[in-house]
Amino acid sequence: MKSSPLTIGQVAARFGLPTHVLRHWESVGLLSPTRVAGDRRRYTPDDLVRVASIVCAKEAGLSLPDIRDFLTATDPATHKDVLRRHHSALRARVAALRSALDLVEAGLNCAHEDITTCPNYRARLASAVAAPDRAAPGR
Repeated sequence: MKSSPLTIGQVAARFGLPTHVLRHWESVGLLSPTRVAGDRRRYTPDDLVRVASIVCAKEAGLSLPDIRDFLTATDPATHKDVLRRHHSALRARVAALRSALDLVEAGLNCAHEDITTCPNYRARLASAVAAPDRAAPGR
C-alpha cells in the first residue's frame, strides 16, 4: 500500500517545525517536494526521510551548507569529509559541556555558603584569572 503525499502543514506538524523552515530548506536546495495544482507542495515518504536527516544533522550541529553537501554527495569520500570537518567541532562542544557540568555539580556539592569564596571554585577559575589581557565582552 502506497501512502498519500503529505502537505507542508502535515510534514511540519510531524516534525514539530514551523512551515517556514521547510520553505527555507527548499530555498537553499535541501528539499524539493513535488508540486500539485495551485503550486502546492506535496511530500513523499522519501521527502520525509530527507526532512528527518536534516533535523538529525541540525541537532548534531551541522550547518545547512554542510548538510546540503552531505545529502547531495554521490561520493562516499565526500560524506566522510563533511563528517570529519564536523567531528572536531563536536568534540570541542562535548568537552566544553563536560567542563560546565563539572562546575555546576561542584557548586551543588559545595559546602560553602557562597561558592565564590570556595577554594575549589577559585582553583577552577585560576587559569581564566591569570589569562593575559583578554578583552571583555562588548569592548
